Amino acid sequence: MRNTVTPIDPVALTADLIRCNSVTPAEGGALVLLEGLLTSAGFSCTRVDRGGIANLFARWGRPGANRSFGFNGHTDVVPVGDIAAWTHDPFGAAIVDGWMYGRGATDMKSGVAAFAAAAIDFIRQTPPDGAVILAITGDEEDIAADGTVALLDWMAANNEQMSVCLVGEPTCPNVMGEMMKVGRRGSLTAHFTARGVQGHSAYPHRANNPLNAMVRLMDKLATHELDTGTEHFDPSTLAITTIDTGNTATNVIPATCRATVNIRFNDCHSGASISDWLRAEAAAMQAATDIQFGVTTTISGESFITPPGELSALVAKAVQAETGVTPVLSTSGGTSDARFVKDHCPVVEFGLVGKTMHQVDERVEVAQIHHLKAIYSRILADYFA
Repeated sequence: MRNTVTPIDPVALTADLIRCNSVTPAEGGALVLLEGLLTSAGFSCTRVDRGGIANLFARWGRPGANRSFGFNGHTDVVPVGDIAAWTHDPFGAAIVDGWMYGRGATDMKSGVAAFAAAAIDFIRQTPPDGAVILAITGDEEDIAADGTVALLDWMAANNEQMSVCLVGEPTCPNVMGEMMKVGRRGSLTAHFTARGVQGHSAYPHRANNPLNAMVRLMDKLATHELDTGTEHFDPSTLAITTIDTGNTATNVIPATCRATVNIRFNDCHSGASISDWLRAEAAAMQAATDIQFGVTTTISGESFITPPGELSALVAKAVQAETGVTPVLSTSGGTSDARFVKDHCPVVEFGLVGKTMHQVDERVEVAQIHHLKAIYSRILADYFA
């Protein structure tokens, strides 16, 4: 006989999570709230805190089950910015005209609430032959070194395994159901320092201006075609994000100039190959100008693809059934914690419309939260059928 326990309301849970001031890296009570809810529903919960970051691992079912479905998400949020510009309290979860306002409403407390509610209802109503795992971090919006990575490290050390994983990030540009992510581009940030000889601007021959060399180098990088795209990826992109000297004088040629570029790269490249190319270009400019160049790179993640197959078909079928929309399989957008999960198990991403994430007056359509829970519930039912 099925359990008739009252279903978890994902809208109320989203509101409760928004009211937790969990601006990264603060936990803000969000994971404490989820741990209490999941524990009361029969999940085995473990806090996997590391480096001052709070993380939560929750499993229903026996460890080492022959199959396990995992959800991954985060409860940390970006800062609110100018609070005076908000129409509603960013931690108030006000519902106005069918929309819930608050920091994290879209990215991604609604997603966490939807999959937590779906998981709890599912194991109560139709306990599966297998395990349901929730891996929730408080460090996705920052450097992410001690968030999902810490959870995966702990899982490996404790013989915990997800067979497949769905990351609940917002994935739809405009319409609920229109897009899911089966991969992501890699991301690399490079910092350049150019050192020349300071001098008077009236006597440029007595100086060696690092700005001239830096501008030439930045133009060469920005106009270079990295590639034309691949089967699953758009062309790689390079954006100059700053060129700076800190020079406030109009009649002084500075000795030093700095610049930063960010590159989003597809599977034609690796972080190492991009780094090698940038250093080679800087070395060539140094040889041509006698300006000394230094280059440091930070790789936030490599590109990856989960080839279309059983997992993407499972998710797409559930989305189509609940929304009437067949999602496009995409690798667009920035990075997510799927870049870490892909080394553990096959992973895809599906979530809400993300148009207002990180904005002032971030908000989510209340009806979408219910839709998302229904989609996640169907995915679980179909996976364990």
